[in-house]
Amino acid sequence: MIDGSAIWAQGMVQALARAGCEVTLVLKAPVRTGRLVDPLRALPGVTVRSPHDEGLADTSMAPKQAAAILARVDEESPHDLIVVRGRRLAAKLAAGPLAGRLWTYLTDVPQSAAEFDTAAKAELRRIADASRVLLCQTEELRGFLENAVPATAGKSVLFPPVVVLPDGLSPRPAGPPDGPLRLVYTGKFAPRWNTYEMTSLPRLLSMRGVDAELHMVGDKIHDDPSDPGFSPRMRTALETAEGVIWHGGHPRAEAMRLTAAGDVGLSWRDASMDTSLELSTKVLECGTLGVPVVLNRTPMHERLLGADYPLFAATEDDVLDSLTLIGKNPDVFTLAADRCRTAASDFTLEAAAGRLRKYLAQTFPEPSDKVLAVKNRRLRVGVAGHDLKFFTRLLDYLRSRPDMEVQVDHWPALKAHDEEKSQALVDWADVIICEWCGPNALWYSKRKRPDQRLVVRLHRFELYASWPKQLDIDTIDQVICVSPHYNTLTREITGWPSSKVTTIPNWVDDSQLDRAKLPGAEHHLGMIGIAPSRKRLDLALDVVEELRRDDPRFTLFVKSKLPWEYWWIWQKDEERAHFEKVFRRIRRSRHLSGGVVFDSYGRDVASWLRRIGFVLSTSDDESFHLAPAEGMASGAVPALLPWPGADTIYDPHWIHETPSAMATAIATTVSQNRWQSEAAQARTQLKTAYALEKICHQWTDLLTP
Repeated sequence: MIDGSAIWAQGMVQALARAGCEVTLVLKAPVRTGRLVDPLRALPGVTVRSPHDEGLADTSMAPKQAAAILARVDEESPHDLIVVRGRRLAAKLAAGPLAGRLWTYLTDVPQSAAEFDTAAKAELRRIADASRVLLCQTEELRGFLENAVPATAGKSVLFPPVVVLPDGLSPRPAGPPDGPLRLVYTGKFAPRWNTYEMTSLPRLLSMRGVDAELHMVGDKIHDDPSDPGFSPRMRTALETAEGVIWHGGHPRAEAMRLTAAGDVGLSWRDASMDTSLELSTKVLECGTLGVPVVLNRTPMHERLLGADYPLFAATEDDVLDSLTLIGKNPDVFTLAADRCRTAASDFTLEAAAGRLRKYLAQTFPEPSDKVLAVKNRRLRVGVAGHDLKFFTRLLDYLRSRPDMEVQVDHWPALKAHDEEKSQALVDWADVIICEWCGPNALWYSKRKRPDQRLVVRLHRFELYASWPKQLDIDTIDQVICVSPHYNTLTREITGWPSSKVTTIPNWVDDSQLDRAKLPGAEHHLGMIGIAPSRKRLDLALDVVEELRRDDPRFTLFVKSKLPWEYWWIWQKDEERAHFEKVFRRIRRSRHLSGGVVFDSYGRDVASWLRRIGFVLSTSDDESFHLAPAEGMASGAVPALLPWPGADTIYDPHWIHETPSAMATAIATTVSQNRWQSEAAQARTQLKTAYALEKICHQWTDLLTP
């Protein structure tokens, strides 16, 4: 059959092969036609397995059986990654031997928060935990998943539909229709796809003086339990409706040839599908072929084609108006065709292969001769700590390296651990990394072997505690600080020699954060984390209050836990008094009321930052402050007050002496239309200094001196 999932499988195999992979395609159904499969068998490096022909499956392969067959195929010849489409199958694979190697393509997820019940969230969390990568068709789907299922954050990447023109097929010649207006629909026939309503278009257009014919391609007529009469009604219309030419099912190449012979594609659907998080491949295929498309107006389609695209339609009358307009106005037809062609250029096979090459390089780093030369085997790296939230992506990177083995000693609490497990790590590891200079660093420093390296990463929290003073620095090979300022402070406070203390900045996952901004972002200020009081939300309010006196579009978005959610903060009288005063001010201020939005704390920072144009840092003190850097990676402009050491981390261009100066700089940047250029400058600086890949390489060099 020709449907979206079959076309997706064909495009995915072609893109993987072009990206340099050896690909095994396991078919879920018996082969009844070679329309889609035969071209894949001819590709070098591609193997097509048909479990039905091999006697491994019956006629209906349920997810449980499919999971068992995939495990068997993998056992014969282990694979590095397993790409799977479909939530039910992915859920089965998540509990099996392929977990950890899954690259899961998610489409069949609930499309609204109301449908996302506890069971669905739990299932998707299990899938996310078992997946190395989650492939999302659209930015809308990625953001929705990250908000609903936090485990998907950091693993979700964009992989939009792939459009491949068959060999020898040329796009539609440029220019307006010559003769009858030829409408084209290819795909399945189903109620919400408005395919029955489409069959009336030629007759209704003729009543408006537009000569038109409708070419419909496909052989899959949906049986709808809620409308038993749909299937016979649809078939009758295909066979008898005025101006309708039904071509039946065809190989994809022929279906696309019929599309290229048309003038306008139809992707007009029921309004209930306007909230869909998926992008129709048919729309992109039409664009590649130079055929403009009638489709519903949605935010996703507006971003794809522009808000002024002339062929958006919600009702039958809208469709008729659009088709009448282009049937009589060549300029409108040319505009629509150009928009569709330009939009489709980002969805080519080469573009898909390029995305996959990038994701493959991130997932499978090249081994280092330097690492292998240390022991003539993989380097054994142990990581120990009670809280690894600042080390997650570094840990993922170390685990992904083919020249390293990694074990983790996760302490349940700051001072609590399994001594037997910790000693086993001492006995095994070549290098031990202590995340936090706390009780873990003290314990390991007393037990490390003479031939073993011990690296300790120190944060602001520990520097002013007692643990560094108790540490025998002679047992430590290297102490890592995240900024030059805290490097200096650490040496001043502890007296440790400079040879023992080095700076490796915090990492920023620039690839995950680099997402298209939403409209209006230039007027949106962002602040991530407002507790304790030294984060100085009150100074951020000074900024937004001054901005809103002249332009009420400026809004402050705060993504944070609230202070009373931290017991150790809320029990302090001075903290409670500070925040009570702040929230009272927000309620009572004429300019702040309605101008401050509190968003829930969560891991969906990358999605949240799409709406943010400026990220503020108004703290009294920070060791690094990751929020402005994350904002820079997202395409936001950083705005900082001069807390100690800020100028050793961020360019002085982004640092302002007072909240008033910060407000003036923000207003000027927007009013002079410099926001985009400033954001581009900030993003370039971020990638140069703090990009994840760059920091990972610094850690690799540190572990193998």
